[in-house]
Amino acid sequence: MLRNSFFSNMPQVTKNLLIINIIVWAFMAFIPAADHAITKNLALYYFTSPGFRPWQLFSYMFLHANFSHLFFNMFALLIFGATIERSMGSVRFLFYYLTCGLCAALVQEGIFAIYVQRYTDLMLNAVSAEDLSTMLNRGWDAILSGRNYSMPELGALNAYVNTPLVGASGAVYGVLLAFGFLYPNQPVYLMFVPIPIKAKWLVMGYFVIEFVSGISTSADGVAHFAHLGGMVFGFLLLLYWKKKGVFNNRWFF
Repeated sequence: MLRNSFFSNMPQVTKNLLIINIIVWAFMAFIPAADHAITKNLALYYFTSPGFRPWQLFSYMFLHANFSHLFFNMFALLIFGATIERSMGSVRFLFYYLTCGLCAALVQEGIFAIYVQRYTDLMLNAVSAEDLSTMLNRGWDAILSGRNYSMPELGALNAYVNTPLVGASGAVYGVLLAFGFLYPNQPVYLMFVPIPIKAKWLVMGYFVIEFVSGISTSADGVAHFAHLGGMVFGFLLLLYWKKKGVFNNRWFF
């Protein structure tokens, strides 16, 4: 009875996002053929990758690399998303969530563009543009099969172009930002932290951590600038809605 009550009282969009993400992860985790097909078609690739498709700018946020990746994203969505959906309304919350995820993807693609250009310039000193294009086209299949080129510069370039981006983190960081924006003084209790932290300081702390991590490393396998993109564009969207007086001018400062 308690379990049924918990799910029945959960806002509809948050509930459906949780269900979709869990189902997709289960297919990828337990059916190898499905994992390959889903990653190949729904993960986000760089714009010039042979694997890129426009819909991946949205579909990537419903895929996750492993269980821990899924768990932490869905736990944050459950904790903060339900509150934000009740504040915004379901339609506006879904638009906000997808917009943050889309903008996170675009920001990360922009960051990749910087590194792609850098390594492309290095490679064009050694090979022709036509040969490099052929190598990158073949490199997509290599990445999908868990391989890469041994030449450092070519391997790095191929990784930026053909490594898939997955995860709801950009959208979820936008939801976290919204919680700190709408409920800045709400105390948040973190595991292993003995005192509550106000939501606004928690959000600022995450922003600083992601920014420092993003500029200090580009090869840790985490799309830090996607997280930042979700937060920044979520903040801009919330400011726009505030200016327009949405939510019946009900703001929680």
